[in-house]
Amino acid sequence: MSDPRHDATANQTSGLHIHGNVTGQIAVGNEQVTQNQINYTAAAEVAPEHTELAELVRELLARLPEQGLGETEREDTEAAANEVLDTISGTAEPEPGRLRRALTLLRGALAPVATGVAAGATAGSQQWAQDAIASLSGM
Repeated sequence: MSDPRHDATANQTSGLHIHGNVTGQIAVGNEQVTQNQINYTAAAEVAPEHTELAELVRELLARLPEQGLGETEREDTEAAANEVLDTISGTAEPEPGRLRRALTLLRGALAPVATGVAAGATAGSQQWAQDAIASLSGM
């Protein structure tokens, strides 16, 4: 009797089979899955005058998946936050108009969440977005 673990003719098709390297997230055996991945340069160097803004935006990105937003709203907010980080990255002072536009874009992405219009916005996410807008406006 042959051992099926070593039998070249054994045909096993059930279960998860991964061939090669895997990066990212995998969900197995779930009927419905929501996965989020945030890609931003956490250690990007910023000029000292933008350190507080960078920390605020990074915190916003870190808490974004917890807000229960719809995919479109989450992606828009993530893209706008990354635009702010890209604008202030580096040791040179960013062009003021570009930074102003990036911050306006981020506040605009948060506005539907703050007003409860965004898909998936809860009372908690509304307050979170309102606080984020207020903090960004003070920058």
